[in-house]
Amino acid sequence: MSLREEKFLALASIDYEGKSIKELRKLFRKALKSGMHGLCASPYEEGQEPGDRLSEIQIRRRLEIMKPYTKWVRSFSCTEGNDLIPKIAKELGMKTLVGAWLGDDKEINEREIAGLIELANQGFVDVAAVGNEVMYRGDLTEEELIVHINQVKTSVKDIPVGYVDAYYEFSERPAITEVCDIILANCYPFWEGCDLDYSLLYMKDMYDKALRAGKGKKVIITETGWPSEGTNLYGAFPSEANAIKYFINTQKWSQEDDIDIFYFSAFDESWKVGKEGDVGAYWGIWDKDEILKF
Repeated sequence: MSLREEKFLALASIDYEGKSIKELRKLFRKALKSGMHGLCASPYEEGQEPGDRLSEIQIRRRLEIMKPYTKWVRSFSCTEGNDLIPKIAKELGMKTLVGAWLGDDKEINEREIAGLIELANQGFVDVAAVGNEVMYRGDLTEEELIVHINQVKTSVKDIPVGYVDAYYEFSERPAITEVCDIILANCYPFWEGCDLDYSLLYMKDMYDKALRAGKGKKVIITETGWPSEGTNLYGAFPSEANAIKYFINTQKWSQEDDIDIFYFSAFDESWKVGKEGDVGAYWGIWDKDEILKF
């Protein structure tokens, strides 16, 4: 039996054939209650978007909703109130993967890096992420990003420092991979048009590619998920049933193979429609009003 066939049989151990949406929801709730490694924090309420100031009240409320189901929380920025996310998460007993959001504005980048270093040195950071998909967007050069990564590495102690991007970027940019302590890979079968039936195999392959690129370094899947509504992308169809199946498959693999995965995302966020189309608003486990969707 080939390795590919073995992987397929591992996937086939979950049989959804003939299950009603009511039965799928029951399976989802069971998987959710069993807990997960990590969740991506989505702090923006309806009407808010990046650039708006976040309040302690809204962050605390949302983290308290997430707390019973996850060990870790991931944040994406260290400014505009996002710096409160790791502080409150630590207070609630969760571990933190904290990101500095880098773009093409040098002044903002400096504030983000300073915020990440300060949070880390105050004990609020378990893993530090310097930038998110900066190479994918083309906001910085490799050399500029490496300077920022090294700046954080030399300023904090005993905390792994990495960079978040699509899994394939770590193969294509070995200089960045080399400077990272840890590989932080986003893996989205949906965005590559993969049929739900093959999506877990596809994500395993993405993970394997990041693992090979890292040459022995630990790999964390920093984002993966499936939208519950919206327009399809090739063979990838958003739906409640598909979102449930993808979540269950992901958590089963995470638990059985001890893979660190941060699921995207905790809550639906309407602002993402502007960047991702109609599917952008429907990646959450809870809806925009903080009600469990499934």
